[in-house]
Amino acid sequence: MFAVWIITLFLLDAATGREVCYERLGCFTDDPPWSGIPGRELTGLPSPPAAVNTNFLLYTRDNTMKYQKINPSNPSTIKASNFRAHRKTRFIIHGHLGGADLPWISNMCRFMFHVEDVNCILIDWTGGSSGLYTEAVNNVRIVGAELVYLVNLLEKDYGYSPANVHFIGHSLGAHAAGEAGRRKPGIGRITGLDPAGPLFQYTPNKVRLDPSDAKFVDVIHTHAGHLFFDFAPGILQTCGHLDFYPNGGKKMPGCKQLRVPPTARDINDLMRAYRSIGCGHKRSLRYYAESIITPNGFLGYQCETYRDFISGACFPCQKERCPLMGHYADMFPYKTEKEQQKVYLNTGAHPPFSRWRKEICVRVSATETMKGNIDVALTGTNGIRRKYTIDTGTFKPGNTYLNYIDTEISGNISKVEFLWKKHLGQVHRGCMGAEEVTVISGEDGNVSVFCGHGSVQPNKWQTLMPC
Repeated sequence: MFAVWIITLFLLDAATGREVCYERLGCFTDDPPWSGIPGRELTGLPSPPAAVNTNFLLYTRDNTMKYQKINPSNPSTIKASNFRAHRKTRFIIHGHLGGADLPWISNMCRFMFHVEDVNCILIDWTGGSSGLYTEAVNNVRIVGAELVYLVNLLEKDYGYSPANVHFIGHSLGAHAAGEAGRRKPGIGRITGLDPAGPLFQYTPNKVRLDPSDAKFVDVIHTHAGHLFFDFAPGILQTCGHLDFYPNGGKKMPGCKQLRVPPTARDINDLMRAYRSIGCGHKRSLRYYAESIITPNGFLGYQCETYRDFISGACFPCQKERCPLMGHYADMFPYKTEKEQQKVYLNTGAHPPFSRWRKEICVRVSATETMKGNIDVALTGTNGIRRKYTIDTGTFKPGNTYLNYIDTEISGNISKVEFLWKKHLGQVHRGCMGAEEVTVISGEDGNVSVFCGHGSVQPNKWQTLMPC
């Protein structure tokens, strides 16, 4: 008899392990593709909603510094808040172990208030994201369901259209946004900020962010790769209409790279270790935040590969054919023309991160063939002056040398200077100068031509004049 009870309890436990149901949110199963498939060797079910503890913290222009907590289970909290149905609503959703980032992320709302009047709602689900990574992965589904519960309430009580909703999710938060979009057709936009890769990479669309989750899905990849090979927590594959890969999407300037990945082979240990030292994964948040207050920054170029972008194969922008990474990606008129559009750009190593790409062509004049470096200094109409090396090696009189640079200088160039650096040990006694320097701005194809006269000695700046 005792054995029968043991078997019965085992069967009951197995049954409850396959599905769990929660009031308001419905039922959740661990059947495939939620677990037990290649790339998603995962067990378990979401934690109870009370444990995940999804909180909705509302900021508006009427309360920029102190949030108002709204609770969809208590609609009176929404009515008493500063939520207004005539505004667009942007939700910001943090990722695994993201509690420490909440004060910083709330600044994104304040950046928005400088440029637009919106309801900005910070989603705090630290209760469900502060434990093991595998548990947080399961809890993503609860967060998605909670988001939909609120959107449905707003639609029912305020006539609020899901088309006015924008989910901005970082890491696991991107997949929580995807889960909400899967459950609620008609969401206007989802932005994935370096969506988490482990247990989502190359899995079916149902369990991860994909273009069908909203009318427009844009993604910023900043530390994409494979967790166990290059210690990268971000998803590598395209999962939006527009997928931006700044700096190639894998290594961000200004972030130190581990020479040897940790020896741990447990996904939870690796993700916790990354959290303590990671930099690239958070860059997506930094880029998006800066893009809010830099409307013409972060221009991207549609290329098949990062190598094509570096080589200038996609330069300059054709009319209206280059999207902006970040807040203003939805201004691109061809944003949903097709899915999985790859977009590349470069950024700076430190704030401000935005850069503008320019093509520099230098036609040299020299008394003989010379060896060394040729540099140019550009000054913008805003007064910013920066120096760049265009080429190094051997230079022949009358030849033209080309390079692409990513500069803090936006718009037109007001001044160009040329510098020739002779290599150490070279015995040449001749002189070299820039006969002509052409600057093409990638954002609009604008061409500026500057002319020089004569040659200069090594390490002497030559100032060119507009031709």
